[in-house]
Amino acid sequence: MKTPEQPREPDGAEPGAAGLDLAGVSPTSPVGRLAATVERLRREVRTAHAEAEGRALIEMAKGILVERLGCGPAQAARQLAELTAQAKVTPLEFAVEVINQVARDRVSEIADAFLSTAAETPTRQATALRLRAAESGALAANDTQDVANALLEHALRPLGAVAVAVWSAGADGSLTLGGSAGFSPAETVRWRYVPPGVATVARRGLTERTGQWFESLADIGLPTIGRHMHPAGGRVAVPAGTGGRIHGVLEIAWPGPLEPQPPQIVRQVEALAELCAHTLETYTLGQCLGQNPRILPDAAELMDLADGLHDPALVLVPHIDGSGQLVDFRIQHVNRRFLDPGGRPRAVVSGALLLEAYPMAAGKSELFQRVERVYATGEPFRGRRVPLTALVDQVPLSAVADLSISRHGSSVLLIWRIEDETARLASLLQHAQRLGRIGGFEENLLTGEITWNDQLFDLYGRSPASTPVPLEELPAHAHPDDAVALGRFLRTLLHRRRPASAAFRLQRPDGVTRHIRVVAEPALDADGRLFVVRGAYQDISAQHWTEVALAATRDQLAHTEQQATERNRLTLQLQHAIMPPTQAPLTVPGLEVAVRYRPAETEHLVGGDWYDAVVLPSGLVLLCVGDVAGHGIEAATSMVVLRNALRGLAVTGAGPGQLLSWLNTVAHHLTGGVTATAVCALYDPDQRSLRWARAGHLPPVLVRGPEAAPLPLVKGLLLGALPEAVYEEAELQFAPEDMLLMYTDGLIERRDRSVEESLTHLLTTARTAPKTLDHQLDRLLTYSRSDTDDDTCIVGIRVT
Repeated sequence: MKTPEQPREPDGAEPGAAGLDLAGVSPTSPVGRLAATVERLRREVRTAHAEAEGRALIEMAKGILVERLGCGPAQAARQLAELTAQAKVTPLEFAVEVINQVARDRVSEIADAFLSTAAETPTRQATALRLRAAESGALAANDTQDVANALLEHALRPLGAVAVAVWSAGADGSLTLGGSAGFSPAETVRWRYVPPGVATVARRGLTERTGQWFESLADIGLPTIGRHMHPAGGRVAVPAGTGGRIHGVLEIAWPGPLEPQPPQIVRQVEALAELCAHTLETYTLGQCLGQNPRILPDAAELMDLADGLHDPALVLVPHIDGSGQLVDFRIQHVNRRFLDPGGRPRAVVSGALLLEAYPMAAGKSELFQRVERVYATGEPFRGRRVPLTALVDQVPLSAVADLSISRHGSSVLLIWRIEDETARLASLLQHAQRLGRIGGFEENLLTGEITWNDQLFDLYGRSPASTPVPLEELPAHAHPDDAVALGRFLRTLLHRRRPASAAFRLQRPDGVTRHIRVVAEPALDADGRLFVVRGAYQDISAQHWTEVALAATRDQLAHTEQQATERNRLTLQLQHAIMPPTQAPLTVPGLEVAVRYRPAETEHLVGGDWYDAVVLPSGLVLLCVGDVAGHGIEAATSMVVLRNALRGLAVTGAGPGQLLSWLNTVAHHLTGGVTATAVCALYDPDQRSLRWARAGHLPPVLVRGPEAAPLPLVKGLLLGALPEAVYEEAELQFAPEDMLLMYTDGLIERRDRSVEESLTHLLTTARTAPKTLDHQLDRLLTYSRSDTDDDTCIVGIRVT
């Protein structure tokens, strides 16, 4: 008979036959002969175990044939041998096939899945053989440790796994190592118990309730058993549960990174975890530790416990469907203190399914999901102010409660404490008075009895054990200047018997003065006599000082606004004096020159845009536009400095590139470090040519006939950025009727579109040239789509 694969020496186990390092020991020595004997006996024991497990599967197949064929054991054995010979497989493989055909369980499903994807039937047979051998070994095991050995030997090593750990979940959320294989003895001792709340690989499988497949331990950083043995190895943590309850976790270790596995392998591991769940359900935690078994409370004891509670409680038991799946919980018992949110009696709720009695439990409150999780993992749940909704005659009735859910054996205890509405409102009122610094009082004018709450004693700076202050003595505790206001308040309240209010300064015994507002109303008896006054004091000190600060701020703001207005007025006057909106036309033969300046619409945005058009002593015409960064008086004064400096430097006869280089030095060293952009050009009337340079500015636009296009860019850094800069020059030869436009960015800038789009619109507008240059500049300003409230300069020339 073919026996299952023999187990190899597990990784991490001590070397040698008896855990000793026998390297270098002679085989002929006494120690060597003893070690060889021990190793031979170990192999024989493993072989005997494998044969015993194989015989158990064959005997099970014989029993199936006896039942199906109605024959005796001997005839069933002969029939099995004949069928095995006809199928040309080993007796063990054929026995597994017979069991699969009859059982139709998870192992059969996995074998069928392998059959549908594998090219060869032996793949299916090998998988079914391994799983049945593992199942047989687990069923024949004496404890969870033997189960772990059987799983690793028969089912997991062929998948490449080197170690396995079976964890038992405690009712408090702890994990106890029930059995392991492939890990060193030191590791199993160190990881015998994991307290609740400690994050490990196994706990991820417990809390997530789905199989957790980790490619490498190095990627997740979670501690776990045997991590130092395979730090980059893959891990799998699958919850071991049946009927909706998780009894523990099956953790499997691989020596290297774990590649994504096909669905058939995933289902195979889940089947092994379910096998572990049945084992953990059979062997209690005490048996796993070699101690006395735990004594779990039965339903009767849990009912007695629930009846002894002062809060409403329900005892729930799992409701399992025909396929073994948890679908609901049955309300086995409700205690004497039970209070239904919908007002229904205990008899209506007791015995019903949880989702039938409370169908809204699966909604926003997630009550059912919490109960299901507690039953599955054993971890108790505590929640405050959880909404509960009962559906009575299709009418939802809501309540708020504090929840406590815990598992006891196979039952769940659900306790809820429904919040009392009166107590809740009283608590809200108390918090509102504390936050609003409000103290309430009541004074009986007939008996002289005065009632204050704690907040009022705190406002007065008095001990709660002291005597409250009557209303008639109120002026004695206030600032003398407030006596008139308090007298008017008392007369209105006590003599006119009408509600009244007053604000005064309370002088407390500790020397602190607080601004207080008092509001009160009289209460009359049946005969119309005044007998009680009720009211409240409120500390308005913060409001008072806020009003004082606001008044001072308003005065300061008004003064600042006045200063800003005057500053802007002076700036505008300065700018208009230097940069008039228009300029007297220049007299240059064969050339028409026009300028426009449009100031910003908002006064506080006075900017530094500037232009200049002047005939130099050499006969050349200086044309320039520029824009200083920023707004306000600083930008305006910097603009004046740069404009005048450029005009003075131009008389030297230098070219536009050199003029901008000098102007850069002025901007960097002599103006407080301002930055600006500019275009500088020199027009020669005799040659009808233009030499120009730019410092970070938009290039001029040439309008020639029906076409309009910007001049090719020349290199040039903005002014003031560096101590020294070199600017490239370009030359343009004009033809008659050519027009050149130089402008600042205030003409085209928009917040909602790019500069390229705005420039395209400018070129479209400039192509339609009016009869005169002045009309062209006016038209550009009129159809400008700028929306940045920036000032704008335009210089235009036309060759005639």
